[in-house]
Amino acid sequence: MAAKSHQQSSKTKKRKQVPGANAEAPDRSTYSKKPKLVSPRLSGPKGSNKPFKPLKSKFMKAEAGEEKKAPMSKRERRLHAKELSEARKKKRKRYYALEHELASLWEKMRCHDIAKEDRSKFVTEALQKMKGKIPEIAGSHISSRVLQTSVKYCSQSERDAVFEELQPHFLNLACNTYAVHLVKKMLDNASKKQLAGFISSLHGHVASLLRHMVGSVVVQHAYELANAAQKQELLIELYSKELQLFQDLVSMKERRLVEVISKLGLQKSSVLRHMTSVIQPILEKGIVDHSIIHRMLIEYFSIADQSSAADIIQQLSGALLVRMIHTRDGSRIGMLCVKHGSAKERKKIIKGMKDHISKVAHDQCGSLVLVCILSIVDDTKLITKVVIRELQKILKELVFDKNGRRLLLQLLHPDCSRYFSPDDLNSLNLSIPSLSAKSESGANSEAKSSMVVESSDEEAKRETEVTVAEGNTSASGDDLHLVEGGKKDPFLRRQELLVNSGLAEGLIDLCIESAGELLRSNFGKEVLYEVATGGSGGILRPTLDDKLNALHEAIASLAATASGESEEEHVLNNFHSSRTIRKLILDCPTFARTLWKKALKGKSELWAQGHSCKVICAFLESSDSKVRELAKKELQPLIDGGIIKIPETKQAVSK
Repeated sequence: MAAKSHQQSSKTKKRKQVPGANAEAPDRSTYSKKPKLVSPRLSGPKGSNKPFKPLKSKFMKAEAGEEKKAPMSKRERRLHAKELSEARKKKRKRYYALEHELASLWEKMRCHDIAKEDRSKFVTEALQKMKGKIPEIAGSHISSRVLQTSVKYCSQSERDAVFEELQPHFLNLACNTYAVHLVKKMLDNASKKQLAGFISSLHGHVASLLRHMVGSVVVQHAYELANAAQKQELLIELYSKELQLFQDLVSMKERRLVEVISKLGLQKSSVLRHMTSVIQPILEKGIVDHSIIHRMLIEYFSIADQSSAADIIQQLSGALLVRMIHTRDGSRIGMLCVKHGSAKERKKIIKGMKDHISKVAHDQCGSLVLVCILSIVDDTKLITKVVIRELQKILKELVFDKNGRRLLLQLLHPDCSRYFSPDDLNSLNLSIPSLSAKSESGANSEAKSSMVVESSDEEAKRETEVTVAEGNTSASGDDLHLVEGGKKDPFLRRQELLVNSGLAEGLIDLCIESAGELLRSNFGKEVLYEVATGGSGGILRPTLDDKLNALHEAIASLAATASGESEEEHVLNNFHSSRTIRKLILDCPTFARTLWKKALKGKSELWAQGHSCKVICAFLESSDSKVRELAKKELQPLIDGGIIKIPETKQAVSK
């Protein structure tokens, strides 16, 4: 075998060394497995007589260029580098000289006591020097300030010229730390056409800009300035690839994501995957301050399955949520996290607010999240430690504050339409379809559940009923997320937070101390009324009866004071206080008897005119027979004499 193989190899070698081999029958052993460059003599495609021209690769081009241009020597390379360095130095010197000139002009134009004519002269001079270099200057941490001031004080024609020069570079400038301020200023002063052009330039880049710490600020600013159609245009890109590529598919009639999916027949799972890929990087970077992101999360919750919604709630639980609840949609996300979060996640949310309770309580949207916590969370010890203790320190501020008082009123009289608008009550009753109890029962019966979903910002008070398909069946670990509220009895929870914590006692003491001020206050009078009546369901009684009687005495003492003794308007003649006292007479017989005996008995004729007349008539309108009998003898002569007039419907009650 070895000899045979040796003979074959020797034959092969001989064949290669034969001179003048036949070209028409080349030896097969000479073919190589490596591809060879095709010769121009080879024919082209089948059926064509033209020779095939091979494509030139970049390597072939590089080789051709090297052949044309001879390599530089060391001396030539050194001279070339020196020339480049000198050119850079000259350019840098010119730029520094320009910066120096602009800085001197800036010092003049930004003075407050400068005349308008002089300022416009300096602004025009600065813009002329910057012409053609504005995009480069906009990104500088020094000269960008000059450009911002110039844009602030220049004429509209000059501002339009700057806008035109910056327009091709807006996307790059939007991600620059120094240029972002100029871009925002340009948008503030842009015309409708310019703003529409800028929003159109963001097409295809909204998601990537929202993932950028600086770029997200520009998108949010454009979102705030945009009209309803332009806001929808920005949001649509975040929903799916199809909607990002074909914006004309969606009309303004479909404002909600669930409406868009049903109208276009999109796959909900595909939309959910795309939105998850957009949302996750944003949450990981902690970019959660913008309302456009809050709107996107609300839409995400409307289609998310149980596991996806639970994951987002888990990521948001903690200090991250505090930065979101300053907007309407952000506060709704906060309430949904509290409502559907597990006990562990609720604890994280409450602890994350530890140093921000005062600020959140005074915020219009943030206060609703605290109201939701007080109404749902069963861990009253934790709430007392973190929330109630902070509220007790600023109790007087809360009572007189439009938003802060709602926390106290929720404990005194939960979900009252007098103190909460329909939109507020709608927000408090929202739930995530896949995590709601309705969705769970629907999953067991293989049915669909419906929920009322809040409308968009422009139609906030219009509720739309949307049918949402049931979510995936939850695993055993997600059962906690299906609980929409606490298991504790609501009255017991209120009692522990209000009475047992000492908040009610401090609140009554404040009302006694500042009774006159609260009665005359537009917001404080409502807290005083609820406290004086004992709260809804008599929650302050009988534990604090003595304190409440002292409060009744304090209000009666103010009413008993002669009208000329104080510089302030008398409580019976004041618009706010007279109506509050009238309501207390109608709803609190104990207070009515105290007031009559201490302040009004024998003085009815004196107070039978003006706002105080309504207070006097309230005794005859009371549903308590003892209160009516108490004042009837003294008030009947005034009625007969025509001094006091009672409507017919109320006369029937008095009889």
